[in-house]
Amino acid sequence: MSFGELVQKRRLERRQSLRAFCMKNGVDPSNWSKMERGVIPPPQNQDKLKEYASYLGIEFGTDDWYDFSDSAAADKGIIPKDLMSDEELVSALPIFFRTVRNEKPTKEELLEFAEHLRKHP
Repeated sequence: MSFGELVQKRRLERRQSLRAFCMKNGVDPSNWSKMERGVIPPPQNQDKLKEYASYLGIEFGTDDWYDFSDSAAADKGIIPKDLMSDEELVSALPIFFRTVRNEKPTKEELLEFAEHLRKHP
C-alpha cells in the first residue's frame, strides 16, 4: 500500500470526508488530496509526519506509526532515517535485496543476515 493509499484509508476509517477532515485539521484540501493520490510526495520531515499521524489517530512509536513512517520513506525510495544510523543493519541490506530479487545468496551471507535480524528485532 502506498503512503497516499494508507493516508486515505486511515481518513476514511475515521469516517471523514476530505473537506471535513482538512477543515478540522487546518490543512489544504487540494494538497491533501494530491498526497492521497500520490501526485505529491509524502513529507520526509519527522515533525510533519508526526503531525499528520496525529490527525489520523496514529500514535508515535506504535506499529501503525512505523507503517506510516516507513511507507513515507518507501514512496520516496529511501531507507527510513532511524534505520540509516545502524551501520550493521545497512551493511546487511544488499543480502536482503538479492534475496528479494530471487538471486540466491551464499549460505554464509544468509547466516550473516539472519544474525543481523536477531540483533535487530
